[in-house]
Amino acid sequence: MKRAAVVGAGIGGLTSALLLNRQGWDVTVYERGSRVGGRIAFEQEGDYRIDQGPTIVLLPEMLLGILEEAGVDRSKVELLRCDPLYRVHYHSGRVMTKKTDRMEQTAEIERLFPGEGRGFTRFMKDMDTLFPAGRAAFLEQMFPRKRDFFTPSLMSLMGKLRAHKSVRKAVGDYFEHEELLDAYSLQSLYIGGSPFGTPGIYSLLPYAEHEYGIWMVKGGYAALPAILEQELLSRGGKIKLNTEVTGLKIHNGVCEGIETADGAEKADAVIYNGDFPNLNQLLKQVSEAPLKRKPYRPSSGCVLIYAGVDKRWEDATTHQFFLPPSLDGSLRQVFNERRIPAKPSFYVFNPAAVDETAAPPGQSVLYFLIPVPDAEGVDWEQESEALAERVLEEAEERGFPGLRAALQWKKVRTPADAARDGLYGGGSFGIAPVLFQSGVYRPQPKPFSKIQGLYAAGASVHPGGGVPIVMQGARMAVNQLMKEMGK
Repeated sequence: MKRAAVVGAGIGGLTSALLLNRQGWDVTVYERGSRVGGRIAFEQEGDYRIDQGPTIVLLPEMLLGILEEAGVDRSKVELLRCDPLYRVHYHSGRVMTKKTDRMEQTAEIERLFPGEGRGFTRFMKDMDTLFPAGRAAFLEQMFPRKRDFFTPSLMSLMGKLRAHKSVRKAVGDYFEHEELLDAYSLQSLYIGGSPFGTPGIYSLLPYAEHEYGIWMVKGGYAALPAILEQELLSRGGKIKLNTEVTGLKIHNGVCEGIETADGAEKADAVIYNGDFPNLNQLLKQVSEAPLKRKPYRPSSGCVLIYAGVDKRWEDATTHQFFLPPSLDGSLRQVFNERRIPAKPSFYVFNPAAVDETAAPPGQSVLYFLIPVPDAEGVDWEQESEALAERVLEEAEERGFPGLRAALQWKKVRTPADAARDGLYGGGSFGIAPVLFQSGVYRPQPKPFSKIQGLYAAGASVHPGGGVPIVMQGARMAVNQLMKEMGK
């Protein structure tokens, strides 16, 4: 029986392990922390429990389909549909509700922005064709060589998807009002990119929201790693917690195993699921390793506020975005000037709006996400509390009346905390999804042509961040591994 070592028990590592286990491989997952899940975890205080990281489920069929392929019955993961999708609270006082139904969404846009509804109709119609093509070309293909990417057909598709423009400029071909441009480009924040710095291909994200819906996992996204862990262990797979991999054994261009504090362990293949730039640390002792000399650019960071509240808001949706007077200006302070904006945007997750069991009866758990720079250059100890207070005050004024008086529990998490947990640069989403860190320019599921038997999965690896997309990357890594080593 062939043996695989998986370095890291994030969602990419667990998915890889289950897929390989199903192919008959003997799989061991090595995790330096005391739990599985990586970015996907719970924050908890007494009866209050809420997701620490991802909250939004996009592309649910991709997630469930890959789980099924890995041998996990889809009935084990209950998804709850969020409809309306979310609300966007503008500083002007307008509130736009995003809806699944196209006619309802067109009517909502016309109500707030007369004459702009036809732009939405045209956007959706164009993307009906472009999304399946983009999905097949970018989410389901690896690019081991530059020439695999720079083909006439792919370059034509890139042009149609406006990859040469930013997301904000790409959606500007459909909408005119600044507030609509905000609503159809803020999705780049889901993957740690700015609307003005992320390639237009990511306009696939706002389309996917309307076409496939926005969902949440009943009980929280962080319930998913435990399901995968239990499944792997029940099938004979092994998970070694509190076991840090300190090096890779590479001989004559072949990865032959790993090193831990307990010594070397042989493997026929290794899948790396740490944040990809950290792989250099494991390769630096290997004379033949192709190390990257120029540093990657981290994604944005987040200040996260977790709260337990003795109150419910009956008219609140599960997901809500609160925008400042200028979203573009605010995010330029984050991404270009690398400072906390004077007027920040923020997102609120309120799971009790769709999942009654998310909090004790009559109470709520809330999650606030504020886009900020990565960990470097900010005194997070000093800055984060004041920022959290400003955001809670504004949330109370604009959508959650009585919030602060009802607050029972609060915890703040910063990019410095993320960096301590091993997230590259303290960015919350892996490396930034800028043009020259996307597609062929992003680390691939088989990252090095000169090292056989070494593969990678995770938010910093193609095709990128977001839980279903990371799972798709893990699937591509395993498919490549099986193609090369399965026999």
